[in-house]
Amino acid sequence: MKKLFFSAISTTAVLLAFTAVSASADDHSYVGTKDCKKCHIKQWKSWSETKMANALDTLRPGVKSDRKTELSLDPDKDYTTDENCVRCHVTGLGAEGGFVSEADTPELVGVGCEMCHGAGGTFTQDGYMTLKNKEYKKADLVAVGLVDTVSEAQCVVCHNEDVPIDNYTFDFETKKAEGTHESYELKYAH
Repeated sequence: MKKLFFSAISTTAVLLAFTAVSASADDHSYVGTKDCKKCHIKQWKSWSETKMANALDTLRPGVKSDRKTELSLDPDKDYTTDENCVRCHVTGLGAEGGFVSEADTPELVGVGCEMCHGAGGTFTQDGYMTLKNKEYKKADLVAVGLVDTVSEAQCVVCHNEDVPIDNYTFDFETKKAEGTHESYELKYAH
């Protein structure tokens, strides 16, 4: 009973943190990695090969079977519809324009650009970061929702004690130093 109580408290805390991080994007809707790819192809290619880009795949039956067995999870179960799992393996679940299903929102499968850089619904509109406006100013994008500096608070929404791994720890500074994708100099000054 005590473990169940603490698990319920932990789950509630994670959901509140997830909502707070999602809410930090105000009313911006998610647009998906296809919009980011238009201008940031090198970053997108680098990201597309990461664990984060392919996070939903790990929830499929038969994938990572040994690891699931180690974690006392059923390796043959399809976890791709389990909201407790999916929320950390897709982009924007439950938020405006966020992941709904693989069929309806395939561009939001995996942990995409917007989970770190903010929902792009505002800063990818005309007049901001678009192919038509290559001279945009980063400060203008940040003012309308672009997250320029990823914070630990964003990561621990999913990388926390509710991860089904015994003695799981998340070292933000190490992960930040390792990076999620390669960074490339932009063609235009911003």
